[in-house]
Formats: sequence, C-alpha cells, structure tokens
Amino acid sequence: MFTAASITLIVAVFVASAVEAVEAFTIVLAMGVTRSWKAAIYGAATALLVLAGITGVVGIALGHLISASLLQFVIGALLLIFGLQWLRKAILRSSGLKSTHDEDKIFREEQEAAAKASHQIRLGLDWFGFVVSFKGVLLEGLEVVFIVISFGLRARAVDPQAMLHASLGAVAALVMVVIAGAIARKPLSSVPENTMKYAVGLLLSTFGTFWSVEGLGFFGSGRESLEWPGDIWALVGVLATWIIVSRVTIIVLRMLTRRGAASDAAESPEVAGGQ
Repeated sequence: MFTAASITLIVAVFVASAVEAVEAFTIVLAMGVTRSWKAAIYGAATALLVLAGITGVVGIALGHLISASLLQFVIGALLLIFGLQWLRKAILRSSGLKSTHDEDKIFREEQEAAAKASHQIRLGLDWFGFVVSFKGVLLEGLEVVFIVISFGLRARAVDPQAMLHASLGAVAALVMVVIAGAIARKPLSSVPENTMKYAVGLLLSTFGTFWSVEGLGFFGSGRESLEWPGDIWALVGVLATWIIVSRVTIIVLRMLTRRGAASDAAESPEVAGGQ
C-alpha cells in the first residue's frame, strides 16, 4: 500500500536518481558503441551490484548503530553539502558563468578517448570498455546510494518501508533512462538535465537544512531532536527561502556579468586607439 509519504519519497528519489542515471548512460553508451557492448554492459552490471551491496550494508549499519537525533544531524549535514554543490553549479550555469551540461559533447569526448585507448582483453572482455563503464556507473551511482540511504533512513518514522520505497524510486529512474536511451540510441541530451539539477539542488538543500537543524538537539542535554515551528510544514518555508536566495543570486550574478561585459566593451576602443 502506497501512502502520500511513500509516493513523495519515491518521486523525490526518482528525480534525483534520473540525473545521475542520464550521465552514467552516456558513458556506457560511448563504450558500447566505440569499444564493446559486452564489456560495457558487464562493467555497468558489476557496478550496480557493488552499489546494491553498499546500500544494504551502510543502510543497515547506520540504522542500528546511530541514535535518531545524531542520524538526523549527519544525514542533514551531508544532504546540505551535496545540495549546495548542485545548487552552486545550477546558479553559475543560469547566470552564464558556467557552461551548461552537454551530454552530446561528453559522449563525443568519451568516444574519442575510447578510440585512442589500447586494446587489452582480460577475462574475455575489452578491459578499457569494462573499466570505464564500471567506474562511470559506480561514481554516478554513489550519489544515488547516498540519496537513497539518506531519504530512506530519515523517512522511516512516517513510512516503515522507506528504504524499500527509496530504492524503488532509484530503480525506476534507472529503468526509465535505459529504456529511453535504448529507443533513442543516442545520448539523452533532450532531457532538461540542468533544470533537473537545479530542482534536485533545491530539494537536497531544503531537506538538509530541515534535518540538520532538527539533529542539533543531539548536542543538547536531552539529546532529543529539535522541532520546527509548524513541524513538517516548515519545509515549505525552508524551500521558499532557498528558491528566493538562489534566484536573487542568479539575478545579481547576471547583472555583474553584464556590467563586466559592458566595461570590457567600453575599454576596447580606447585600447585600440592607443595602439
């Protein structure tokens, strides 16, 4: 039986996982097309098995070894760190200070690197294709594992099957990306990845702020979690705050960028006249 809490959890993890799945798919696709599909698929599958093991072991260990309030603080702080990193990149891209994420360009770069690499056969597989696919899926997947564990453990208070539902959201994202990629037979560059990363950055920063503040109660005399005014509805206020802060930052950076460009343009004729 799916409740409102479990559906919200699945959707949140799905969106966050889809971003990483798109990037991992681009790497595997490049290795499959340029090197060997067998090596690329084996590499990706091996990485997924490792990620599943990490999710199970770390999730169980954290759930049983750390008190609820400390777990809130640790998960919240880590989510906030990850969220601010994603939000920072999204702000820089929106303000024009950082180039947007281009899956087609990344695909070409991976193909070029694969074409130049030497051919070594180990365990009956093209080793370069296997290692690059394994590494790509593992690195992108570690962030997904972190999100699954963080949201799954924290949501257990309202959803006893939270870890299962969080894992379901991640698996659904992976399946959707693979199916879409198999149909398109090319990098999923049409996916609004930069917009999704901005949304995920807001999501992680919001929950990170909310849970880390609650977890500060661990350092008090009672070691009990703190409570926000309005309880869960305070999340709306935290999200609104992050949206306002991020949009204002984007506007300010755009203004500074335009002023800098205008200043450079005004100085150019003077320099040319002096020469």
